[in-house]
Amino acid sequence: MDMMCLDAKSVTERACRSCGGTGIETFLEFGKTPLADRLLTSSDIGEPEPIFPLRVAFCKDCSLVQITETVNPIILFADSYPYYSSFSPALLKHSRANALDLINRRGLGPESLVIELASNDGYLLKNYVEAGIRVLGIDPADGPAAAAERVGVPTRCAFFTRDVAETLRAQGMRADIIHANNVLAHVADTNGFVAGIARLLKDDGVAVIEAPYVEPLIEHCEFDTIYHEHLCYFSVTALDKLFRRHGLYLNEVKHLSIHGGSLRLYVESRENVGATVKDQLAHEASRGIDAIGYFRDFSSKVDALKRDLSTLLRRLKSQGATIAAYGAAAKGATLINTVGIGRDLVDFVVDRNVYKHNKYMPGQRLPIRSTEALLEVQPDYVLLLAWNFVDEILDQQAEYRARGGKFILPVPTPRII
Repeated sequence: MDMMCLDAKSVTERACRSCGGTGIETFLEFGKTPLADRLLTSSDIGEPEPIFPLRVAFCKDCSLVQITETVNPIILFADSYPYYSSFSPALLKHSRANALDLINRRGLGPESLVIELASNDGYLLKNYVEAGIRVLGIDPADGPAAAAERVGVPTRCAFFTRDVAETLRAQGMRADIIHANNVLAHVADTNGFVAGIARLLKDDGVAVIEAPYVEPLIEHCEFDTIYHEHLCYFSVTALDKLFRRHGLYLNEVKHLSIHGGSLRLYVESRENVGATVKDQLAHEASRGIDAIGYFRDFSSKVDALKRDLSTLLRRLKSQGATIAAYGAAAKGATLINTVGIGRDLVDFVVDRNVYKHNKYMPGQRLPIRSTEALLEVQPDYVLLLAWNFVDEILDQQAEYRARGGKFILPVPTPRII
């Protein structure tokens, strides 16, 4: 894999991010797109945005699905990163249940140590702090890291690497639990990250990793989850090979509904592969998820969905309807930019995250407002960009709906609810 200089904006990878093989085949191309999480301020509006190629490929050697462009992670994550996990009640509930389950299952106490990689604003680790368990968060984004410190979660503002793991180990830190939620897919040095986990984990510890699963992405046409932050889209087949390369074993896997379909992986330094993993590997082989043929017609499915959504929005506008959108998140940016949803179709986007208010979506530059704007303006329709939290948002917007407002769900098939 090409190594990125600190001043390079991006590099195009010629080999697999996991196994290093050169048998990678592109099956989906978006052209050049802006960075999905790089929101604009009013002073940015007149300036050109950086754009980068966005292509998705499959590795014939280890079955990993990946994008081929690596944007400098400092640009992606350390420069005014706008994502704060604690703004989602559903995610907070999900994370607390995970922590309490592990405290009980692993018998954690005051002598235990829990480390989270990409700990954001302390949304997960604060549950361990409340239980009197030692924690350490590691996150490169200074805003979320400072927010974590404010809620009592000790945090190192840094990217997690093998070198960081070695430093912590030399300081006597080895973890009973290592959490890594929705970060493994974001890491440019995939092998270095996993090697760091192996070095930092106690011999009887467990790394609990959550990552979006590639099968629902393909089956439900969740193309908007593809953007430059997400470098990899994992199957259990690809993950099993990745972990074994570093002396780690995927011993248990759980399917989660969050984020449109995710996996929770229990990884240990001792091999004790359970039925959940064996069954999943067999399922993927039977479905062909370990081969390129499964992915080859995805591009045509994406084109059809984009066409159907554009047609629906334009029909509603031609009938005089007003349309807003909900969710100024990265997946929303991918959707509006690849479909071409601009101010001619959508008036504004709302989001609960106060750090995003009065900014603009990348590319199409839709203005971002607070969720209260839905009741103030009462648009006829709201395009639900954050469809992965549909139940939470529909409950939250009960009054808007009672007044006659309707939501448009874009995937897997555009429809009005």
